[in-house]
Amino acid sequence: MEWQDQIASSTDGSPHSELLGSEFVGFDAQTATATMRFKVHRQMTTWRGGVQGGLVAGYLDDVMGYAYVAATDGEQAPLNLEISMQLLGLLPEGATIIGKGRVVRGGRRVIFLEGELLTEEGQVLARSTSTAIPTMRPVPPPEPME
Repeated sequence: MEWQDQIASSTDGSPHSELLGSEFVGFDAQTATATMRFKVHRQMTTWRGGVQGGLVAGYLDDVMGYAYVAATDGEQAPLNLEISMQLLGLLPEGATIIGKGRVVRGGRRVIFLEGELLTEEGQVLARSTSTAIPTMRPVPPPEPME
């Protein structure tokens, strides 16, 4: 699957993936759940040593979005109308965070998504839900010629 190859590494995915330290791990079609891994970079943290709240939403948005991309075999991507999240723990600098995103319902006009961020040991650090609209997945621009 070509779209999976594109997002499998942070250097080949969307430009934000490098900042987030994103790695697409896999997709379970039976549960419509995507799994991602994030490496917390220093630039994402505050003086408290954890990821800034708005940036936590970025991790959750990423994993929920890729769940929908995977569920549509790379043809569509969600455009958020609303995201809600609960911060349950600190995402510390240097940590590896596991993201789980799931398509709760994917309709023609509205999509409902949910996501979680967990430690490698399984402790839930953040949860989210999103209401979005389905859109055709944009085609990346061609590489500039030298």
